[in-house]
Amino acid sequence: MKLGRKFLLITTLIVSVAMTACGNGNTAKESEKASPSASPSASASATNSSGVEGGEVIEVSTVAQSDPYLKFDEGESWEKNSVYDAYEKDIGVKITNKWIADITQFKEKVKITIASDDLPDFLLVNATQLKELTEADMIMDLTEVYDQYATEETKKFLTMDGGLQMKTASFDGKLMGIPSSYNPYQYQYLYVRTDWLKELNLPEPKTMADVVAISEAFKAKNPGGKSSTYGLAVSKNPFSIETGVTGLRAFLNGYHAYENIWIDDGNGGLVNSDIQPEVKQALAALQDMFKKGLIDPEFAVKDTEKAAELLYDDGIGMVFGATWTPAQLVKGAVKDGKVVQEWGVFPIPSVDGNPARPQIGIGVDEYYVISKKAKHPEGVIKLLNQWIVIDNHPTPEQKVYTLGKDMVEKGSNYWLLNPLRVGKQLDNNGEILPKAIETKDASILQTQDQKNRYEGAMKFVNGDTSMWWEYLISGPKGALSLNPEIQMKKQYMQNKFYGTPTPTMADRQEILVKKRDEVYFKIMMNQVSVDEFDKFVEEWKKLGGDEITKEVNEWYAANK
Repeated sequence: MKLGRKFLLITTLIVSVAMTACGNGNTAKESEKASPSASPSASASATNSSGVEGGEVIEVSTVAQSDPYLKFDEGESWEKNSVYDAYEKDIGVKITNKWIADITQFKEKVKITIASDDLPDFLLVNATQLKELTEADMIMDLTEVYDQYATEETKKFLTMDGGLQMKTASFDGKLMGIPSSYNPYQYQYLYVRTDWLKELNLPEPKTMADVVAISEAFKAKNPGGKSSTYGLAVSKNPFSIETGVTGLRAFLNGYHAYENIWIDDGNGGLVNSDIQPEVKQALAALQDMFKKGLIDPEFAVKDTEKAAELLYDDGIGMVFGATWTPAQLVKGAVKDGKVVQEWGVFPIPSVDGNPARPQIGIGVDEYYVISKKAKHPEGVIKLLNQWIVIDNHPTPEQKVYTLGKDMVEKGSNYWLLNPLRVGKQLDNNGEILPKAIETKDASILQTQDQKNRYEGAMKFVNGDTSMWWEYLISGPKGALSLNPEIQMKKQYMQNKFYGTPTPTMADRQEILVKKRDEVYFKIMMNQVSVDEFDKFVEEWKKLGGDEITKEVNEWYAANK
C-alpha cells in the first residue's frame, strides 16, 4: 500500500486516513503492503542485535524527500525530530540529511547528486542508476556487511519470494543494493456503480462485451442525470504503470494484452508485449468506444484527478483501478456523511472464455545503495533491521517511529521520516480480512496492517461513513477478497524480465514508449486506422526493439 511518482499524494493521504503507518520506497505500493507476523522473541532478537553497543553512536547521512502530507509536531523538523531521536536512542544510529528536496524535484536532484559524485552514505535509486553506480565503482559491495549485520528476521523478510528481488540487486554474485521491496501480487480490478446496474437492470460485468454494453447503457440512459456522461473513465497517461486509477492497462489485460512486459514467445524465448496482436484487438475496441462517445473526448489532456471528477460528479460509472481506488472514489461516494454512490469491484473481465490475467511486476524497481565512501555501512543495515521490526510488530513504545512522540494517530504521517523502508513481499490479506470483517472476529488477524484495516472497516460497519472506502477494499466483497482465487489459480501475468536495463533498453526505451503512446492514442482517438499498429510494430523493431529483444533473450538464457 513503492514512494515523479503518480500515486504519491493520493496514497499518502490514504495511509494517513487508514492509519496503516506503513512504508517503503514507493507510496503507491505502500498502501497495499502487509506486515509479517512475528513473536515477541523475534522482536527482541532483532532489537538487541542492532542496538547501541556500549553507548556508541554512529552517524549515517542520506537524502530526503519532503511531502505535503508530512506535518511536524511543534518544535520538530527534518533536522531534529522524534523519529530520528528514536533511532539514535534505540540502535545507536544518528541520521543526517545531505539535502532535502520537494517530491517534484527529488528524482532530478538524485541525478545531479550521482553525476557530481557527491553521494550521501546511502540513498534510494532506480534500477538503471543501480547499474550505473555499480559500473562506476561508486557504491559498496554489501555482501559481507549484509551477511554480518542483517538479522535472521531481515534475511527471511527479504527472501519471502524465494530470493528473486534480492537477486535483482546482485551483479556477478555481489549484492550492490537493498531492494525497496513490495508485494508484486497487487492487481487491478473493474469498479462499477452497482446502484446504476440495479436501476437499469443490468448484469454484473463478466466479459469485455459486458463492459461495452454497460458503458453504452450508462451513456444512453444517463442515470446520473448529467449533461456530459461517458461509460469508462480514462486519463492522459492510461498505459503508465503509475496510473492506478483511470488507466487502461487492465483494459488491455482483458484482451490478453499487456503493457511493456516480457512474456513467453512460445519457443523458449521472450517477446515484448507492446507489439503483440492482442494489443491491436484491444486498441480496436477502444477506438470503437471512443467513436461511440463512451470515452471522454478530452481524456488526453486530463490528469487522474481531473478525469476522476466525472466519477465524483455522477458523470461516469465505471473505472479500472488498483486496490486502493476506493480511497479516491470516496470523494464522490460519501457526501455530508451519507453514502450517495454504491460501487462494486469485479475481476478484470475477459474478451473470451479464458480468464483475464492482470499483469504484475517483480515487486522492486528501486534500491537503497551505500556509497563506497561510507564510514559506517553497518549503520544502514541496522536501520533496515529496525524498520522491519517497527513496521511489522512494534512494541507500544516503538509506535513513536510512525506516530511521533505522543504516539497518537493524528494524520501527521510521521512514518515518512523513516529513511529506509521496505515492504512485505507476500501477504494473506485477501484470505484473512474479508472473513474477519464479515464475522467480526478480530482474533484471526495476524499482522498490524490487518489490524489497522479491520479497525477502519469496522468503523464503517458501525456507522462511520468516512471509512466507506476501507470496507470496499477489505470487506467480504472488497477488492482484496478477489485475490485468493487469482493467487491460487495463478491467473496473473508476471514480467519475466527482472534484470537491470540492457544497454539498448537504457538508450532507446524512452523513445520506444513515446512512439508507442503516440500511435496508441491516435488509434484510440480514431485519428488513424487500427492498421497503423502494424506499421508501429515494424518501426518499434527498427528503433531498437529488435536489439533489446536480443539482449533480453541473452539475459534470459543465462538466468533461466
